[in-house]
Amino acid sequence: MTETPSTTNPEPSLGDLARLFLTLGFTSFGGPAAHIALLENEVVRRRKWIDPDTFMDLLGATNLIPGPNSTEMTIHIGHMLRGWKGSIVAGIAFIAPAMLIVMALSWVYVTYGTLPVFSSALYGIKPVMMAIVAQALWSLGRTCLQTPVLIAFCLVDVGLIIIGVHELAVLFGTGLSVMLIENVRRAPSFSSAVVLPVWAISHSIPSAMPNDSALPVSLRVLFLTFLKIGSVLYGSGYVLLAYLDTDFVERLGWLSKETLLDAITIGQITPGPLFTSATFVGYLAAGPIGGLVATVGIFLPSFVFVALLAPMVSRMRSSKSAAAFLNGVNVASWVLMAAVTLDLGRAALVDPFTIALAALSLFVFIKFRTNSIWLILAGAAMGVCGSLFIF
Repeated sequence: MTETPSTTNPEPSLGDLARLFLTLGFTSFGGPAAHIALLENEVVRRRKWIDPDTFMDLLGATNLIPGPNSTEMTIHIGHMLRGWKGSIVAGIAFIAPAMLIVMALSWVYVTYGTLPVFSSALYGIKPVMMAIVAQALWSLGRTCLQTPVLIAFCLVDVGLIIIGVHELAVLFGTGLSVMLIENVRRAPSFSSAVVLPVWAISHSIPSAMPNDSALPVSLRVLFLTFLKIGSVLYGSGYVLLAYLDTDFVERLGWLSKETLLDAITIGQITPGPLFTSATFVGYLAAGPIGGLVATVGIFLPSFVFVALLAPMVSRMRSSKSAAAFLNGVNVASWVLMAAVTLDLGRAALVDPFTIALAALSLFVFIKFRTNSIWLILAGAAMGVCGSLFIF
């Protein structure tokens, strides 16, 4: 694999941030793991705005807070490069394209009662995203798996994910365990002691009693409901599905279960953050203004959390105990990303054509350092052409 340079380029302007994240917002298919892979390629490898270790620290910190991980990574990167103005520019630039696309699809859905079909393009995009994610996993793995202790915890975390331990338990448990081990190592009288991991207790999503009748649509209720979801939600789009079902189907009665599944589908087939399913729900509830209110509600907590957490990330590296905790969290984050990648692979590599396309994309990506955006567009074109001959 290609070595990742450790040097960084001069600080980008706000315009540079806006251009990059707008482009990614229009082209980043594949979910959070794929988005993070694209971010790593663009800001670490191609532009060298931040170094690999810092990128991994931001990823680990992002996994500790609720909300959409890839969006919070863009906000973190913007904050690190240009302060609070950079965080706002990067975050909005990444979210806005997805919101506008979902708004347009929501209008089509309301007008015609169906969703446009993107299966042919996605058929080719998914294998390309697999290649990009595989390269990022290799690069990030070399950054965070640097000692025998961290490699050992990586193997332990793989086993814990396989048996179904909650991701927060894995993240905090690994971080605390690595911190304890490093503290024991530095204590002269306990240098040979062995510390066993202590795993946190996973949380569950409370259920709500279904209402017999729908409550009147209110922009205030819409905003506050999505603000709550954005403030407490950990996990994937499937966890978002559970929250939306509890609030908008059972409690408020604004959606049917069939429409709710369409909302999740919209988030998955469009580029950008999956949480733009909220835009679709808001549009169905109260039109374009509802879509905007819902989008602001679900993403606003991410800006607040990053603003609170960002100053602590650099300070953690100056403390040996906190740095050890962050190293453990980084390892667990890498394992979680690898687990999501396996799921993505099962959905993307479904026949010889997609397998060959993924292998070709990986070769081109590594050999020629091709811009990932062009690879994605080429994958979409090849997917359309390939589907014509295969189906």
